[in-house]
Amino acid sequence: MKILVGIGLLLALAGTSVFAGNIMVMGLFKQKAVLMIDGKQRTLAVGQTSPEGITLISATSNAAVLEIAGKRGSYPLGNQVGGKFDGPKQTAVQLYPDQQGMYTAVGSINGLPINFMVDTGATFISMNGNEARRLGIDYRLTGQPARTSTASGIEQAYHVKLQRVRVGDIELRDIDALVLDGAFPTEVLLGMSFLGRLEIQHAGKVMELRKKY
Repeated sequence: MKILVGIGLLLALAGTSVFAGNIMVMGLFKQKAVLMIDGKQRTLAVGQTSPEGITLISATSNAAVLEIAGKRGSYPLGNQVGGKFDGPKQTAVQLYPDQQGMYTAVGSINGLPINFMVDTGATFISMNGNEARRLGIDYRLTGQPARTSTASGIEQAYHVKLQRVRVGDIELRDIDALVLDGAFPTEVLLGMSFLGRLEIQHAGKVMELRKKY
């Protein structure tokens, strides 16, 4: 279930405990709800109380009934209640061009460090076979054979899935990539299979990547 509702709450009831904070309903299921309470994810079954004192009274696919500071309320999907809710902060990474005007980024693939060359003209993250082997990617066994056009002509390649790709503080999962059998490309290209899932903005020479929510 997608994140569909944000609830900003400030309750002060005489004779009861007080909770002041932000609650985000991330998912609603039968007899269960996934909440984000002050930045901490809590999965509650009916009758359970979070460490912050939020009790789930009931839950359906349409609404959750929560008890907060002794007061019960129904929180349907798509409804905003209480104070202003600004939504989650976006994660952004700023990149600067090198002397050749190319943008590079420090990151990782499946937890292993990598230097990327940003290439918005590349459909996929692309790397050569030696780099793939260094990263532990057995592309000939797990990849799907493909052919791709390079400056040297048509090359043998393999389509693979990368479990985790990180650039700065931005991490995405299940990213399509292409491994070429030869020595090309000499750099790991950060293509649109990753960049296409981000917002890309330019301010002068600065390229800013933002994670979409």
